[in-house]
Amino acid sequence: MPYRACFKPELPRFFISSLTEIGDTVYDPFAGRGTTAIEAALLGRRVIANDVNPISTLLTRARLSDVSQEDVAERLQQIPAIPESAPDLDLSMFYEKATFLEICSLREYFSNRENESQTDDLDRWIHMVATTRLTGHSAGFFSVYTLPPNQAVTPDRQFLINQKRNQEPSYRDTKTLILRKSSQLQRSLTLTDRANLSSAGSTGLFLNSDAAKTLKIKDGSVALTVTSPPFLDVVNYSQDNWLRAWFISADPNEIQRRITMSKTVDEWSVKMSDVFEELYRITKPGGFVAFEVGEVRNGKVTLEDAVLPVGIAAGFKLKTVLLNTQEFTKTSNIWGVSNNSSGTNTNRIVLFEK
Repeated sequence: MPYRACFKPELPRFFISSLTEIGDTVYDPFAGRGTTAIEAALLGRRVIANDVNPISTLLTRARLSDVSQEDVAERLQQIPAIPESAPDLDLSMFYEKATFLEICSLREYFSNRENESQTDDLDRWIHMVATTRLTGHSAGFFSVYTLPPNQAVTPDRQFLINQKRNQEPSYRDTKTLILRKSSQLQRSLTLTDRANLSSAGSTGLFLNSDAAKTLKIKDGSVALTVTSPPFLDVVNYSQDNWLRAWFISADPNEIQRRITMSKTVDEWSVKMSDVFEELYRITKPGGFVAFEVGEVRNGKVTLEDAVLPVGIAAGFKLKTVLLNTQEFTKTSNIWGVSNNSSGTNTNRIVLFEK
């Protein structure tokens, strides 16, 4: 799943496999694209996923279900190709006209289903897949060639990209692309995987709360938290997610207002202190918190140094700090970022025990 500031699935899988048993509850207070929840579900754990960004909830919850390709195809055929109301946004620099009408029809359908409280697993799955297909740099996306699929450039910037590449949007069959991507996402799943995902989805708790105020989570109910919080103010989520927010009928400015953004380490530490107090409340005795951070400000700030005193002050015991040098992906290379030269080059995980 394309999403900014995400970690690799091997990271939560390592801690889940090492520190929990089947049936234990695994939690992520900053769920992002849902990596922790998906890995926990695949391993037979119960899940709680929280994020103030509704895009995160969509990406996470939809994949904790068992939907068939046949049902996806049938549901897609029930969605009109033309919206009832006229589109209210000019996105001609991204999409060919008929493609844009199909996108608007999808948006209208999902909004109506939600307003009528009729949204089901099939709707969530198709909505999730469509959201991840909005922009990208191959024929598998709805848009003309643009920058990485985990964010959207501004319309003005896309216009310049089109000029530079001498390109214009061509028609993309949205339903065909959704069905194709749906098949790709499910092709490696075993029957056990499908059963585990569905079970975790039916018993899971999905929240859009402040990570410091998760009142719906019971005291001492979580065996393991694996998470990665926002790193200071290095990612502008409203700017990155403006198009996805429009598609799911959310306000990107409201999303940005609710996300933890801190200009200084001291300010970030104060906010994380509140989060750790809440984590201490919900973690069971003998439970763990694996808190993944990174170096920011071109390596001048290593956030594990700020996390250590915060976790200890909340009542946790420090177990260890693990550092993992990571390899950059294709997305980073598209931006011209090479390994160990910019961005976040290491996973820095502080492990606490209650």
